[in-house]
Amino acid sequence: MSDKPDEEKYTYSLFEHADIALQVWKHVGVRGGHLLGHDMGDSVCTELLARHVQNILPGWFSGGFQSFTFTNGSMVVELAHLRIMQKVLLSPFGKWLGWLSTYPVFRHQVRSAHGNDTLGEQDIERLWENLTLQNGHRKNHLLIRYYKDRIRFERPRWLPALRLAGVPVHFCWGEDDQVAQMPMPHYLQKNYCPAATVTIMPGVGHFCQLGSPTLWVEKVGDFYKKIRT
Repeated sequence: MSDKPDEEKYTYSLFEHADIALQVWKHVGVRGGHLLGHDMGDSVCTELLARHVQNILPGWFSGGFQSFTFTNGSMVVELAHLRIMQKVLLSPFGKWLGWLSTYPVFRHQVRSAHGNDTLGEQDIERLWENLTLQNGHRKNHLLIRYYKDRIRFERPRWLPALRLAGVPVHFCWGEDDQVAQMPMPHYLQKNYCPAATVTIMPGVGHFCQLGSPTLWVEKVGDFYKKIRT
């Protein structure tokens, strides 16, 4: 869950998300480690990867990043298959769409993006509960602002950073995802990170941690075992 503050207090920029992640890690004493992202979190990870490549991470983060794992995120905008609601949220009408957001509409969008029937009703209800905390569903047009950052900074900053990662990179993808579809990880490996490990999870949708948690943990864990041997 998150507070989803008003736009007067927060820009919802990927750069600000990355700053806050570092602040949280500093607060809890994390000095480095393996970074794993999903969906929008993949985009935050690519900004942190760019800082890693530029050697501009804060001095207290002395352990640095030891690997990057990306799961089912729209890391290449022209390959992403956005849902209709996402497209409207990115338009000038997006602000008003939040007031039409209801659970049945949300449920339909989640199932459409996920790509199969492995999500239970309780899983979707939990997602809805997280979204609606402090009327967060009225701020969907703010939450999706990160996508505009992707359009602007993806080619000049974030994708080139993959070429220069200098640490193991892993694309772990649910095959049934209808938004970040299967061409995504293969394109990234072929064009930006040939040394990356690509793991495809058959029968797994976009929300892989909810729909197929056991398989997802297994595949992520296999990668960590591989790079430690």
